[in-house]
Amino acid sequence: MDKELIIAATTDEVQIALLEDKQLVELHKEKKNNRFTVGDIVLGRVRKIMPGLNAAFIDINDDKDGFLHYIDLGPSYNSLEKYMRQAMNGDQSVRKLDKFKIEPVFEKNGNLSNVLKVGQYLLAQIAKEPISTKGPKLSGDISFAGHYLVLTPFSNKVSISQKIKSNEERNRLRRLIQSIRPENFGIIVRTVAEGKSVAELDADLKTLMEKWDRITLKLKTANCPQMIESEMSTTSTILRDLLTDDFNTIYCDNEDLCDEIRNYIKTIAPDKVDIVKHYKMETPIFEQFGVQRDIRRAFGRIVTIRSGIYLYIEHTEAMHVIDVNSGNHIKAGTGQEDTALQVNIESAKEIARQLRLRDMGGIVIVDFVDMQKADHRRQLFEVMSEEMKKDKARHTILPLSKFGLMQITRQRVRPAIEVDVQEKCPFCDGTGTIKSSLVVIDEIESNIRYISDSHQTKKVTVATHPYIEAYLTKGMWSLVRQWQWKYKIRLSVKPVESFNLLEFKLYDSSGTEIVM
Repeated sequence: MDKELIIAATTDEVQIALLEDKQLVELHKEKKNNRFTVGDIVLGRVRKIMPGLNAAFIDINDDKDGFLHYIDLGPSYNSLEKYMRQAMNGDQSVRKLDKFKIEPVFEKNGNLSNVLKVGQYLLAQIAKEPISTKGPKLSGDISFAGHYLVLTPFSNKVSISQKIKSNEERNRLRRLIQSIRPENFGIIVRTVAEGKSVAELDADLKTLMEKWDRITLKLKTANCPQMIESEMSTTSTILRDLLTDDFNTIYCDNEDLCDEIRNYIKTIAPDKVDIVKHYKMETPIFEQFGVQRDIRRAFGRIVTIRSGIYLYIEHTEAMHVIDVNSGNHIKAGTGQEDTALQVNIESAKEIARQLRLRDMGGIVIVDFVDMQKADHRRQLFEVMSEEMKKDKARHTILPLSKFGLMQITRQRVRPAIEVDVQEKCPFCDGTGTIKSSLVVIDEIESNIRYISDSHQTKKVTVATHPYIEAYLTKGMWSLVRQWQWKYKIRLSVKPVESFNLLEFKLYDSSGTEIVM
């Protein structure tokens, strides 16, 4: 499979698009002022205990308190609490944990009010980012994810990814990990570690151990509540989780971010540094690679599939609801049952892509076209299960109910991606007053006249809406040719789909925007 990562950076956010075989399958947005990311380690203070919920609200120095349920304290909570106290008292011996006595496994059933008290300090990890009115969800089961390994303190267990099928490879990896594993640190071996050398695994492990060392040092002087260790940026996290041998290109339009990505890839896959390319063209990077077009097609209440099928996607407070409609998908010679199966199979593939693309989580209910045959219903379930294997988020799929509904639950750790595909009125720009479309032609010509008179440049590129571009360039004696002859200046016109009808920009020969 051909994989590409397209990264567009602005002053406010970074947008990351994952393409598989030139098709957009994931879209991530990282706000540069994000307070919390999944994986961050925080030192919080218990603000309020809710016995009815068997949970507590934790002050983490944010507008919204973190939420911690009893079952999320984790089996190693007793050891974590003991470690935190020793580290805050300046005991540096806990950095290695080799002489640390691990406490008994924490009870699965119990009352949080018997474990935590208001005002008590708590070391926890962000398990879910703030969503809607809810604050971050916290976990006391701390772990550190690397490219090949996941480090789990207060454990001596070695686990191998179930996706590594070869018993010989599983045994090899287990032997290698046992030879480099520090005492009282458990390790989970990720799928991408298959076939990797002990040197590569050891380098990843050392990076994770450095995080643990930093936490121990910071706890000595920490002021509660405080962020203790921040997870990597979304860009680096995606690279860590997705970068595989079939990843062939990463394009980024920001030079500083390109350097950051290259430096990170050097630490996890030095042989892949050359796949990072700095995009320098004038056309916005998402438009150049067709991402903007795919976003416009894929987001919104109605999603149309090429064969004429369309989906209605609605989001409620409790769940996502998807309705499948056959549209004009009718093939001659096929019966109603066969047509319904074809429609449902095509829809299932698009729905699996939509779940990844929008990062929809929680409960998803899909209303497929009714089918009578049990074989067809089973076949649809198998197709959906196969398509969802591409999704790294944990999920559960139930077979079709007797009402033709399929229930899907999908892990939600971040707010669902929402893109406003509605545009401002191209005539009034949202003001309610209309400016004549001929005025924009006069404005472009006026600006070109001024540039020609001031001798700023001898070559000008006009970026404008495709309709205006067509109007300026049509015919043998087009307006562009007339203006070139009249103002003795070289002109070219570039259509930009994202511009509204009356929007335009002028660029000089070096690609720099000419501000009038």
